[in-house]
Amino acid sequence: KRDFVDHVETVDIVGVSISNLVAVWVYLACSFRYGSDDLDLIGMNYRKDIWIQRQQIYPVVGTKPANTPMQEALLKKCEDQGHAFTFNIDTNLPCSVGLQPAPEDVGKACGVDYEVKAYIANEADDPDEKINKKDTCRLIIRKIQFAPGTIPAGPQADISKNFMMSDKLVHLEASIEKELYFHGDPIPVKVKINNETAKVVKKIKITIDQTTEVLLYQADKYTKTVLNEEFAEEVKGESTLEKTFTVIPLLSNNKEKRGLAVDGRLKDEDTNLASTTLIRPGMDKGMQGILVAYKIKVNLLVSSGGLLGGLTAR
Repeated sequence: KRDFVDHVETVDIVGVSISNLVAVWVYLACSFRYGSDDLDLIGMNYRKDIWIQRQQIYPVVGTKPANTPMQEALLKKCEDQGHAFTFNIDTNLPCSVGLQPAPEDVGKACGVDYEVKAYIANEADDPDEKINKKDTCRLIIRKIQFAPGTIPAGPQADISKNFMMSDKLVHLEASIEKELYFHGDPIPVKVKINNETAKVVKKIKITIDQTTEVLLYQADKYTKTVLNEEFAEEVKGESTLEKTFTVIPLLSNNKEKRGLAVDGRLKDEDTNLASTTLIRPGMDKGMQGILVAYKIKVNLLVSSGGLLGGLTAR
């Protein structure tokens, strides 16, 4: 398989088999790429390794973990030339995430990826040895975020606004029932409005923003809107409204937005909007490469034409 799941407390073990005839090393690297392959060709390496594990798999050195059932099946196909290896991914490492390129961009996208590389070595243990491309094989794998089993209750926020020459208020409250939603899930946003003024609320606008913070090569932080919907709900003066509006943020509606954070992509396979980065106590944020968060905003359009308030809920 190519997808290995981060269960928050543990991460799936990476186990593979390889067939060989001579001395072979293998490594698993978590890297952050912030430039195209073309730049590497002129001597500038726009790739930073976050974490690397290396091991010699042939000739066998020391003791190895027990093989998984899948490895045993692969070893039977390889006969006596198969050798299994196992990597344990640290729980504090980032999940695979990339920045969506523009349609005209070519080459690998910027972001965090995981690569398994096996190679024929000339030296016993020389990480800096120059390896010929024809003596290597590579496989990109993906570390994906899985939600914790317990999902906390959702947040709630409220705001009150008044207008010039009036002491009357418009009260706006918004909430969501739980803190976490899976990709493609509808998100019900509960809105309560108490309009004490003589003005009329003409529309309700709900937006969802993705905030991406790139940590490794420079302190970049920017926000992109992934959903923007308006609802023609009228709330007359001195009246109230309580209603739930359902929204679904999808990558399919944001394909043209360059720099949008998406879950790691394998070749040309489709993916999703990037999962929210889950930070555990004691985790080094600097190791994450890219931090992703989302917020919901609710705005009211009143009869005077001005936008009333911005309500933010995590």
